[in-house]
Amino acid sequence: DLLSLSVIEQASNAFLGNAHPLDLNYGASAGDRSFANALAGVLTREYGALTHPGSLMVTNGNSQALDFVCTVFTRPGDTVFVEEPSYFLAFRILADHGLNIVGIPIDEDGLIIEAVEAALKIHEPAFIYTIPSFHNPSAYTMSASRRAQLVALSLSHDFLIVADEVYHMLSYYEAPPMAFGTMIDSGTIISLGSFSKILAPALRLGWMQASEKLLEKAFENGVVNSGGSLNHYTSHIARRAIELGILEQHLMQLRQTFRGRVKAMDEALNSFLGNTLQWHRPKGGYFFWLALPEDMDADDLRSRVSDYEIGFQPGSRFSSRGELRHFLRLSFSYYNEDDIFEGIERLSRLIARAR
Repeated sequence: DLLSLSVIEQASNAFLGNAHPLDLNYGASAGDRSFANALAGVLTREYGALTHPGSLMVTNGNSQALDFVCTVFTRPGDTVFVEEPSYFLAFRILADHGLNIVGIPIDEDGLIIEAVEAALKIHEPAFIYTIPSFHNPSAYTMSASRRAQLVALSLSHDFLIVADEVYHMLSYYEAPPMAFGTMIDSGTIISLGSFSKILAPALRLGWMQASEKLLEKAFENGVVNSGGSLNHYTSHIARRAIELGILEQHLMQLRQTFRGRVKAMDEALNSFLGNTLQWHRPKGGYFFWLALPEDMDADDLRSRVSDYEIGFQPGSRFSSRGELRHFLRLSFSYYNEDDIFEGIERLSRLIARAR
């Protein structure tokens, strides 16, 4: 019910009703300026700081954007820092570019800066990949002070910060600290955003926000030179969704719905597994990150889920070192509150059987 065909239909009809044949042509390297203006308005409202349209470049979503960043700003053999844990599918993208991945531990305030400093004594990273707000998988949010410290380190040690801010707008109780997208004047930040989590993943539409110097380097890429805007047509649809107020209404619905699902999952966990597991109640995003007893292995549990018709991701997938085996990630984004309650009850039976 949150993947709304009517939203896309309204926006598509509004665009096509006033479209020009040239809208089907190649787009400018940065993307359509009208779209950039509309998106800048959204980011100004959501980030609480003025966003300049000229700081934005259209992408095919954050997965493609991360791949694009690797293509433009790294070479095989370079080192990149990631959070430990981090989004497991990002590891494959980094590995596809022949990059050396170094995991940096996090806590409830995000990246542990002392650990970054220690790693910088050994490595010279091309960039650090971070999911600063409502982190995947932990749901932690990097504090404002650590964001500032990380920017200072990027300047003193000459590395980029690639901030995957896909969950920043999905806050259910209080807004996270200022997005890295508001700090691009440092010249070391590339902020990635996407409509996948706030409108529909099938659109494959996102944006990259960076300084003029970094964007100029991105525009020199061969794919962009050849094909122009990375998602020209779909950006027109999203622009109309913004201009008609549809996106803002949809965001409000997402926040209200997900807030209820967070509450439902937290209550179910307390009812069925409160004496067995530990977790952090998320304030945004999609995920719960559960700590099992240390003698339990989530990979082993996952091999038995077919008997209970449930699913989760084991913690080892989110570790750059294959560790974190007594953790697992649950998503509340696809399930209503009754299904969440039933799923947690089944998970509790699986865990009880495995102990």
